[in-house]
Formats: sequence, structure tokens, C-alpha cells
Amino acid sequence: MARYRNIVVLTGAGISAESGVATFRDAGGLWEQHRIEDVATPDAFQRDPDLVQGFYNQRRAQLFTVDPNPAHIALGKLEQLLDGTVTVVTQNVDNLHERGGSKNIIHMHGELSKVRCRHCSIVVEWLEDCTQETRCPNCSDAPALRPHIVWFGEMPFDMERIESLLYACDLFVSVGTSGNVYPAAGFVSAVRSTGVAHTIEINLEPSEGASYFAETRHGKAGDLVPALVDELLE
Repeated sequence: MARYRNIVVLTGAGISAESGVATFRDAGGLWEQHRIEDVATPDAFQRDPDLVQGFYNQRRAQLFTVDPNPAHIALGKLEQLLDGTVTVVTQNVDNLHERGGSKNIIHMHGELSKVRCRHCSIVVEWLEDCTQETRCPNCSDAPALRPHIVWFGEMPFDMERIESLLYACDLFVSVGTSGNVYPAAGFVSAVRSTGVAHTIEINLEPSEGASYFAETRHGKAGDLVPALVDELLE
């Protein structure tokens, strides 16, 4: 394990669920009692911006009620101590990786702690409530601000950079992902196509894409990620 020097870690809802963050949606297709179509699409924001802003205000406030768990902290430690490069590519929109010590992070689905102006395109840190009356701190327009979140029907952020990292890595680790949401579900296939990198899945149970990984470890991320990090730092 100690030979790896260019590591990409993909994280999903499973790693944050252990910190108490609600998973993306429950078995009934709801997201914290809301239909996905009502709070997570561009059409929803155009149709009822107050509902959507209120939903994300609530989720943003929840960031103050949760803490990084041992898996987040272990990945921060790995980035700090590895004689090489560690990049966390996360599908999560919380800030638990940052609070766990990681700095080299790509939030492919956006960040709850930021808002974006639809007029001047500035992206700013934002930990308070945001409404249609809130003016953009840059251009002063209102209504202008929207959650800096990738909604259904929108392109994930930084895909070209992510693709370059996948083809260059020598170890790819997927933590807490379902394996059925694209494009992230296809990352392991991209890595395998190089014929160079080792691939590991860490999940509570086998994901839909488990068979694509050379190695699978099933259990809690809070237990298995720190153990893997210790192996990598030996």
C-alpha cells in the first residue's frame, strides 16, 4: 500500500451519513420530506424560488449541527502526511471534508456553504439564510442569488479536471457511494481503462458497481477509511 503516490478518493453520501447528515433521498423518493422535482431542479427554482431557497437555508443551517467523523479526519491526515498527492472528489455538498482537514477537494455537485449570482456569476461563501430579497454582494442585483448546487439536469463541476486526475492516478478509492449515479458511477471504469491503477471500494454493502473494483471492503467508513490510511502511510 505504501507505494501509491497519486490517489483519488471519491466520496458519496455514505461517508457523511455517519456524521448524521441525511442521505440524498429515502426509499419513497423524498428528500427531507420534499419531492426531488420540487427542490432540486432548475424548473423548481423558477417555479417556486421561495420554497427552494428555504429548503437550502434549512440544509445550510444543519451544517452547524454535524461534525466530521473518523473517515473525514483520516482523509485529511492522508493528504497531510502522504509523500504524494491526494485529491478528494466528493458528491456531497456539505463541508465535512474541509473540517476534517482535507484541502485538495473537488465538490462536483456544489457546496451548501456557497451561493452563486445568476447575473454576474460570482460564487461567494454564504453561511446565512438567502432569500429572493438578498442582494448580490458583488453586483447588488436582487433577486440574483441561487444555491451553488448542481441540480438535476445540470452538468457537474470540474469534469475535465476530474477526468485528468482519474487517468493519472495510481490508486482510486470509492467511499460510501451507491454506484448507480452517473457520471460518478463511471469513474472506476475510466480508472480501470488505464491498466495501471489499483481500485478499492469501501461501502456498508456492495454497491451496484462493486464488481468493477479490484478490491472491496465492506463496513463503516469510520472504521475502514482510517485503517486504509494507516496502511497507505506505513
